[in-house]
Amino acid sequence: MGGDSDNGMDVMNETGAQVPVGIDRMAWYTPNHFLDLDDLARARDVDPDKYRTGIGQRRMAVPTLDQDIVAMGANAAQRLLDGVDTRRIGLLIMATESGIDQSKASALFVQEILGLGHDMRAIEIKEACYGGTAGLQIAADYVRVHPGRTALVIAADIARYGLRSGGEVTQGAGAVAMLVARSPRLMRLEPESVCRSMSVGDFWRPNYATEAMAKGKYSEQVYLRMVDDIWHASKGRGLTREEGLAALLFHIPFTKMGRKGLRSLETQLDPDVYARLTRRFEAAIVYGRDVGNIYTGSLYLSLISLLANDPTLGEGDRIGLFSYGSGAVAELFFGVLQPGFRSVLDAEGDRVLLEGRQRLSLEGYETIFSRSLVTDGSTQVLEQGDPHAPHRLVRLERHERVYR
Repeated sequence: MGGDSDNGMDVMNETGAQVPVGIDRMAWYTPNHFLDLDDLARARDVDPDKYRTGIGQRRMAVPTLDQDIVAMGANAAQRLLDGVDTRRIGLLIMATESGIDQSKASALFVQEILGLGHDMRAIEIKEACYGGTAGLQIAADYVRVHPGRTALVIAADIARYGLRSGGEVTQGAGAVAMLVARSPRLMRLEPESVCRSMSVGDFWRPNYATEAMAKGKYSEQVYLRMVDDIWHASKGRGLTREEGLAALLFHIPFTKMGRKGLRSLETQLDPDVYARLTRRFEAAIVYGRDVGNIYTGSLYLSLISLLANDPTLGEGDRIGLFSYGSGAVAELFFGVLQPGFRSVLDAEGDRVLLEGRQRLSLEGYETIFSRSLVTDGSTQVLEQGDPHAPHRLVRLERHERVYR
């Protein structure tokens, strides 16, 4: 994996030239129900500005039972597979902290749902919200040493904190899929990055719990400490190159957290550079502000949002990405936009996905949130929550999940 060593150099082709590796295509999915946070604020007797400005969120996605991480991940991946030679996919990684099984990898369910070949590795990765980046870096390393192969990385999660809990406003659900390849059409990943890890108790969910537990303020402190540490280390190694940095993205559990991360660097940046990064940060949070926290996929939803909502970005623009997962692991890495990158974007599909959602009443939200899957082995047939989603969880039978 890319990191503090120099072992991740781009592979050489037969002529000795470096062959770039990176993200060839990206797509995402979010359930078709949402709660407007103004409605939540009124119900919880909170000033709506606390949610809109203090947290930086407007809406949050609300998943029905049939849209678990497998279904959402398959729905995201389905959007990018048109025209893709799936026979070349040699590695499928699902990154999630909302796992559905303690033994079987969720990637195997996705492999079957999408009709992918069996000539591949299919695994699941967990390290809180950092898992998507771990998957991306492992996939890039795999592609570097397997000519002719690609890798599919899916980051899918459901953020749950409980009704009337302190974290209720920062819930959400969704998935981001990325196809990793040589000579990528979207973004070339630079092989060097800086990462940090240390055991801290800022956020966790024991196996017996259905909602996450967090020390909110402490988690923010660890996040910002990681930003400062990694930025200084990267700068010391000549990786930041701020003058040529077009955008700097952050893991976004809620948009105000990413904004704090960027502001923590203000005194270390040239005013013109900081102004540019701030302007582009606003484009990067458009989607996340209306979807909510999707854990492993949040950073990559920000990337999709940036590319869809900032027409001034162009070929060769360099983007920094700060990934963070509680517990805690963080990494700062960089990518370069490729010629014609906009041809593999689907901004219109993104617009349809967001605008086609249904607004829930507070009662409707609480009803959906309170539903649960059976755990006694009986048969449970699930209602279809999103009529436009190609994949969903259909039923549970004898403790097994059946998908379509």
